[in-house]
Amino acid sequence: CSPPVEGPPPLNVVMIVVDDLGWMDSAAYGSTFYDTPHIDRLASEGARFTQFYTASPVCSPTRASLMSGKHPARLRLTNWIGGEQNGLLRQAEYIRELPLEEVTVGEAFQEAGYATGYVGKWHLGRESFMPEAQGFGWTFAVNHAGQPGSYFPPYENPNWDITNVPDLEGDPDDAYLTDRLTDASLEFLETHADTAFLLVLSHYAVHTPLQAEEHAVAEYEAKARSLGEETDADFRDERASVTKLRQDHATYAAMIRSTDESVGRILDRLETLGIADRTAVVFVSDNGGLSTLMRRSFNLATSNEPLRAGKGWLYEGGIRAPLLVKWPGAAPPGSVVDALATSHDLYPTLLEMAGLALRPGQHVDGVSLAGVLQGSATARDTVYWHFPHYHGSGNRPSAALRAGQWKLVHWFEDGVSELYDLDADLSESQDLASEHPGLTASLAERLEVWLRGVDANYPAPLESGGVSPGGDR
Repeated sequence: CSPPVEGPPPLNVVMIVVDDLGWMDSAAYGSTFYDTPHIDRLASEGARFTQFYTASPVCSPTRASLMSGKHPARLRLTNWIGGEQNGLLRQAEYIRELPLEEVTVGEAFQEAGYATGYVGKWHLGRESFMPEAQGFGWTFAVNHAGQPGSYFPPYENPNWDITNVPDLEGDPDDAYLTDRLTDASLEFLETHADTAFLLVLSHYAVHTPLQAEEHAVAEYEAKARSLGEETDADFRDERASVTKLRQDHATYAAMIRSTDESVGRILDRLETLGIADRTAVVFVSDNGGLSTLMRRSFNLATSNEPLRAGKGWLYEGGIRAPLLVKWPGAAPPGSVVDALATSHDLYPTLLEMAGLALRPGQHVDGVSLAGVLQGSATARDTVYWHFPHYHGSGNRPSAALRAGQWKLVHWFEDGVSELYDLDADLSESQDLASEHPGLTASLAERLEVWLRGVDANYPAPLESGGVSPGGDR
């Protein structure tokens, strides 16, 4: 039932989480290759964040942050897939499930009397750790992995059964997973139009496998041909990896189109049901676009240019992501928010937007953005990251912070810290550590203090000594 209230009806919340969507993967953020009229519409009806960062450069840790309001390092949920194991360090240990003692954002809304629904990718544990046990009263098409077996029926991979997507038996051959998740979400909206609700639509798109409807792929193949053949100039070396510099992947573009159409269907249905003026819509990604791997391949899906690198890295391309928030009557339509923000800020933000009590003992790392959305001062001045793992993108164990204009990236293997001035160098092309040794040391110490404060999980130290940003361990 709905929470008892006096005055205006309670605010509903729809949170759309897109998997692996890069900062530059929509027209709203500057793409000229991808067509995203509905995402652009959402940006025009709400606030567009320009400096939103995911809590991690990979999926599960960011999703844990969204659900818990805590930094992945504090949870020790800093990875999932394992990554390459041939580096100089032994990777840090980590958990793969969001602990049940965490009071998720779903539980917070559920305890306030909201109907709660979760559709799509979860990636925070199997069996007893699924969203049904984490505050979501209704779920649909939630599998046990970070990607679907296929985007087409029967949505299975015979060689990896944990990727099989349930609840879609009997779909016709021409069905498409992104559309089917949207269908289910619309049914939830119809059923709960007269009650207060929280709906999380967590798309598997645009994660691999890269698969899309043929008619849309054909359109983008023609568009890609108009750009000319790829050359070596369309790629850049990134340590031992390669980064794609041009958006031209037709299948990926078609996947984005389907995701964009999903956003449009949600917005249209809220209007049809007469609840758009009391429903907040949040659109967010879980990490940067997949632009960087250890070799050129078909799976280099996109380019994050002008940002450096992509998913799996703590350079901007791996962690800067889109965030759009439509908050009727509060966030000015078409507003642009330059304030720093990160994934764990959304938990307290949603509570405050809905007029629910904050839970500071739970969302200890999150800062509400409700004031920022209404035009007040910046919510935070520092963002931290900790990814003490090797990754298939070629990234090696690292940690980072951003404080104002300055960004420090620390590599655990050799203890080297890099320093970038993002105001002057968004592409992180000029390492200024040698020019500003005092500032570099100060920020490295600040990062180390934070890591110790959250009891972060470190990779095993080198035999020769220190891997920490602040000195030997």
